[in-house]
Amino acid sequence: MPKVPALESIASPHRDCLWVTRFTCPEFTTLCPRTAQPDFAHLVIDYIADQFILESKSLKLYLHSFRNERHFHEDCTVTIANAINDAITPHWLRIGGYWNPRGGIPIDIFYQIKTPPSNVWIPDQQVAGYHPRHSQ
Repeated sequence: MPKVPALESIASPHRDCLWVTRFTCPEFTTLCPRTAQPDFAHLVIDYIADQFILESKSLKLYLHSFRNERHFHEDCTVTIANAINDAITPHWLRIGGYWNPRGGIPIDIFYQIKTPPSNVWIPDQQVAGYHPRHSQ
């Protein structure tokens, strides 16, 4: 099994205030554990930092490590959130996994860790649901 890259943390530059950080990965890929066919997702990761922020290159390498591994959609989405939580212990974290359809069924996975503070603006993830093409 290949070595999974470590998620790196950096001391938060603004521990005196709360803000939302968003990472978007519109081309996330992994392999289906049953068929080994590729699965594709648009991931949106939002978090509110506490003592640490997530280093973006380490996140990119971590997400790319799923590319040749076999995982169910639910497993990928929750595993990624838990790994980020372990790396930086944020005030709040959520992930939306918007998976492309396979077998005609799109699967979207949403996972949240902790309750967001009430005094922080958290934007919608703004990822459109799947709309099939219809012949005319």
